[in-house]
Amino acid sequence: MNSFKIDKSWTLFLDRDGVINKRLIDDYVKSWDEFEFLPGTINAIADFSQWFGVIVVVTNQQGIGKGLMTVDDLQSIHNQMVESIEQGQGRIDGIYFCPDLKHTNPVCRKPQPGMGYQAKEDFPEIDFSKSIMVGDSLSDMEFGRKLGMKNVFISSEINIHDDNLTDITTTNLDSLASILRENMT
Repeated sequence: MNSFKIDKSWTLFLDRDGVINKRLIDDYVKSWDEFEFLPGTINAIADFSQWFGVIVVVTNQQGIGKGLMTVDDLQSIHNQMVESIEQGQGRIDGIYFCPDLKHTNPVCRKPQPGMGYQAKEDFPEIDFSKSIMVGDSLSDMEFGRKLGMKNVFISSEINIHDDNLTDITTTNLDSLASILRENMT
């Protein structure tokens, strides 16, 4: 990360489950009651909001395709998530999701780059070479690489990552904020 300086011309792409909120193992967050912010996330996003010009969430949500929740359910969760982030002095500029089932191989589902292109349509100032993808899965890292982004892999097990896909591995958004802050001074 020392090879670049973050400023308002940069874009931050965030996965949701396992990055912003606690991932439910073998399940989906289907209501706000099941949504739990990971420690330090709201403060980290407040910091990111000062540093990045655009912040978007890109999330696979095949629970919709499986009929376990509706688009309205997801929208309600995202509205409350954004409200909580805004109360913490942060912002999310856009949220993109893919409701399709994995086996249908849709262009919108990570690792395919569709959600990145959707974000660029809405925010033409996005330059993928000045973007960071933060995720907790290899499909997130593949998505970032396909678009030419820098990749940050979030994992509690620092040794589990692919060096060809990952520029930084860290434990959470709070620790990423600390890393970026150090590179800004």
